[in-house]
Amino acid sequence: MANFARRDILRASAAAGVTATVAPTLASAAEGSPGSGSQPLATGTASPPPPAVTQFLARKIVEARYEDIPAPVRKEAVRTFFNWTGCAIGGSHHETVSIALSALRPFAGPAQATLLGRADRIDIMHAAFLNGASSHVFDFDDTHLKTIIHPGGPVASALLAYAEYAPVSGRDFINALVLGVETECRLGNSVYPSHYALGWHITGTCGVFGAAAAVGKLLGLDEKQMAYALGVAATQQTGLKIMFGSMTKSFHPGRAAESGMLAALLAAKGFTSSDKAIEGKDGWGGAVSPKHNWAEVIEGWGSRYEAALNTYKPFACGIVIHPAIDATIQLRNEHHLTAEQIDRIELAIHPLVLSLTGKTEPQTGLEGKFSVYHTVAISLVQGKAGEKQFSDAAVRDPVIVSLRKKVAAAVNPSIKEDQARVKIVLKDGRVLEKFIEHAVGSTTNPMSDQMLEAKFADLAEGILPHERVKRLIEMCWKVEELPSAGAIAQAAAAVA
Repeated sequence: MANFARRDILRASAAAGVTATVAPTLASAAEGSPGSGSQPLATGTASPPPPAVTQFLARKIVEARYEDIPAPVRKEAVRTFFNWTGCAIGGSHHETVSIALSALRPFAGPAQATLLGRADRIDIMHAAFLNGASSHVFDFDDTHLKTIIHPGGPVASALLAYAEYAPVSGRDFINALVLGVETECRLGNSVYPSHYALGWHITGTCGVFGAAAAVGKLLGLDEKQMAYALGVAATQQTGLKIMFGSMTKSFHPGRAAESGMLAALLAAKGFTSSDKAIEGKDGWGGAVSPKHNWAEVIEGWGSRYEAALNTYKPFACGIVIHPAIDATIQLRNEHHLTAEQIDRIELAIHPLVLSLTGKTEPQTGLEGKFSVYHTVAISLVQGKAGEKQFSDAAVRDPVIVSLRKKVAAAVNPSIKEDQARVKIVLKDGRVLEKFIEHAVGSTTNPMSDQMLEAKFADLAEGILPHERVKRLIEMCWKVEELPSAGAIAQAAAAVA
């Protein structure tokens, strides 16, 4: 009875911009169960219905034109795709991807699309999944800092696979990419942080909408079909935070890419869903979050772009640790520090850091990405936090293990998400301190194009020949000029 009443009182926002909050009390659940013959408790004036979010998104996605996207937003979309391509190549031979490919290959369809960084080709559905997983397995991909969504994985993975199967121009590709990122991030804004606090991995749960919108745009869906696609996406929720540090974390953007593509393909053939799938009673919003603000989806569409706020990681680990890494590397380089000099390291950090990256004794490289203790220790020893610093061997290195035991982390509510204070106490009594106002890679202190190129080249090293990498970098920067965006996937294939 309590569960039914809770669903009964769950409502979307009273109007755009108003946050609806569920109060799951026993008192509110006391009346109104089916078959009881009693009436629901009076709640005063009935709330007006929520805005038609699903229909709004469908209409805006269908109407959107490449020519209407401001040049800076298009530029950031190209940077998003560039960064995603490098990350997908870099992660292509991780055991996570190899295991998944081995499991799926016997059941795969025709060779329609490339697995970036590999000689393998596979059907577009599995290509979307595997490239999505590959792009995220290093935790080195992009981040929309307002929601901690990694936008590129679900959207670009689905788009590029489809673009190989049914060639599309670079302009149409970037238009679809912007729309996909905009859709997933605006929906993420509407339920963050309460949705994330429930244990959902928001990249998977919102990324599926981005992939559906993007592929649906390339398919030329009409407004009704696009609403169907968003509805099919809404019912395919994937991603739990408990999976962080395991192979399944990278499963989330891969599955979101595949599921979003499936939603769009079904809708193109008239497969129906609810036209209120996102905002309706018993719909996505109420099911995944006790609070939602639909104004975040609707307001400023076409004038305010979430796609312009994407950021890129200089370090291959959870984004919330980046300020502490930034401070540690700066102190190391300024004072030429070594592990033998350190008495202890004290961190003042945002509450999310321990919540997401509080593993004290990581045993694998993937777990190391979610240990603030490991990342600070290895950043001080090696002055880097790239993928090589998160190998299985690195997290078990005796020097690193000894140093990370000297790292103490304390939550400070006044510290923002892109900030950290690092204090290093040396054995000779000196105290060194660094406060990071805005970590490198944030919107205030972004990675330059040159930094992104260096990151791309480092990720592709040993996977693709040097000349091929140079050509691929140039193609990615000029994706808007290409007659067929799918050519990038073919250029990113390894030689058999």
